[in-house]
Amino acid sequence: MDYLSINKEAWDKRTKVHVESEFYDIASFKNGRCSLNPIELKQVGNVQGKSLLHLQCHFGQDTLSWARLGAEVTGVDLSANAIKHANSLKKALDLKADFIESDVVQFGHENKQQFDVVFTSYGVLCWLPNLVDWAQTIAKSLKVGGEFHLVEFHTFHDLLSGYSYFPDRAPDVEEGGTYTENCDGTKSTTVTWSHPISEVINALIDTGLKIESFSEHPYSPYNCFDDLESVPNLGYQMLYKGRQIPLLYSIKARKVA
Repeated sequence: MDYLSINKEAWDKRTKVHVESEFYDIASFKNGRCSLNPIELKQVGNVQGKSLLHLQCHFGQDTLSWARLGAEVTGVDLSANAIKHANSLKKALDLKADFIESDVVQFGHENKQQFDVVFTSYGVLCWLPNLVDWAQTIAKSLKVGGEFHLVEFHTFHDLLSGYSYFPDRAPDVEEGGTYTENCDGTKSTTVTWSHPISEVINALIDTGLKIESFSEHPYSPYNCFDDLESVPNLGYQMLYKGRQIPLLYSIKARKVA
């Protein structure tokens, strides 16, 4: 199964509607709205003058938000359509950024540059069959002393949604649309994998990265799952038997040698 081509086609379709969606709200972004959330802003901290690699950047809103905060940014994404719109958005905003069409593993093999920060977030790991290759791309792309930052949807939610927490040999192959409100015309096949948090952490450790922090969060900034309820000033939560469940987790790691 050529999962890269299948998922690339799906994200090319999704990007066409995402750039017109209220969910991404490009109009307010062009008027100065920062698309980054408090979790990643606090964790990553000051990026002024730092080189930052954003893996799986979609059409570049978060990448360009880091650029607005002073980072020298490079965004990488599988979708040619996403990269096209990222470059268009960069030009419209007169911001400096490099956008590269590539999957994570291919980028890791071909990239020669090293960065102060590598960042990736929100719904990225399920598209990767092998986290060892993913972690090696991160380690190779970091300068010594550089930081890796991940903010990701918690796999506990996947378990409640009927997916396996522990990885199966076979991926999940599904037909579906997208998570934005204007999902007409986005039905496509996707190929995804489950990755327990232990697999994520161990993949990073095995490359020699030092885990400096791991946190779990009961709120999501995005209303992109069923049965979420709004919590003022905090985002969205999900209750299971009257108790909050974890919706996000975040990891900070450093390349020490």
